[in-house]
Amino acid sequence: MAGALKKHLELLSVFQCVMTFLFFGAFFTSLLCYLLFTRLWVVSVLYFVWWVIDRDTPERGGRRSDWMRRWRVWQHMTDYYPIKLVKTAALPPDRSYVLGSHPHGIMCSGAAAAFCTEAPGFSRLFPGLRPCLALLAGLFHLPLYREYMMGLGMCPVSRPSLAFLLSRPGNAVAIVVGGAVESLDCAPGQHRVTLRSRTGFVRLALQHGAALVPVYSFGENEVFRQLVFPPGSRLRHLQLRFKDLTGFAPCFFWGRGPLPFSSPITVVVGSPIPVPRRPHPTPAEVAHYHELYVGQLCQLFERHKVSCGVPASCQLSVV
Repeated sequence: MAGALKKHLELLSVFQCVMTFLFFGAFFTSLLCYLLFTRLWVVSVLYFVWWVIDRDTPERGGRRSDWMRRWRVWQHMTDYYPIKLVKTAALPPDRSYVLGSHPHGIMCSGAAAAFCTEAPGFSRLFPGLRPCLALLAGLFHLPLYREYMMGLGMCPVSRPSLAFLLSRPGNAVAIVVGGAVESLDCAPGQHRVTLRSRTGFVRLALQHGAALVPVYSFGENEVFRQLVFPPGSRLRHLQLRFKDLTGFAPCFFWGRGPLPFSSPITVVVGSPIPVPRRPHPTPAEVAHYHELYVGQLCQLFERHKVSCGVPASCQLSVV
């Protein structure tokens, strides 16, 4: 009986995560707009006044809540897959870090659990370090959704926001380097990361002297299936065009209905690459540390792939 109850709680936890990801922002935006034309219009007006007053908070470190990050629902969600966080080296809190997270997957399930909740045990593995997952800045313009994301320790992936966090020791900012484009190619058994042309995160680390840390979520591409359109096709072109206009890449995906498959995800945090502080890094410096990062990411993948269920013959493709 207890086992059946646990399974139901896990399903409900994952269901609310998926619904939140897909509809939370649009729902509350529509609700507040609707209330403007009812007797409860004052609720919307008061919130929008607060929104204007508080508009700079997301780019000033946010408003994280340890209480929210430790909700029991996150433990049930993590157990559903399950999601495991692996530490390979110490990350002392006397400096800041740029965590490059790969791959994007459909919903960044591994990164979200590891860096936005305490269910996998980030604070226990890396005491004194404050993780933050950087998301599209546009999401923080959505009413109420912004409060929810800030409570979990998320921040906008904007220059002022990242500069504020990385200028203070003890912050570890996770950036999903491949972005929305990478989500269009995720498929079970595929390990392909969009990285060769992505150097902005390296430049950012140099500007603040933040150590670079590669992170790989083994199993991220296994939890959903999606319809992948071939490069050069008209539908692929429309996906990329939509991404360029909005920042979002429309994916046609499925799992157990709307739920992801319960496939294990192992988030492996690599060793830090020390980076000097260069307020104005040269292209040569950026290229040098970018190559170091790519090499260390490939080594991380090779070292842990077999223990994480990836065939030994599989290679990481960096494009």
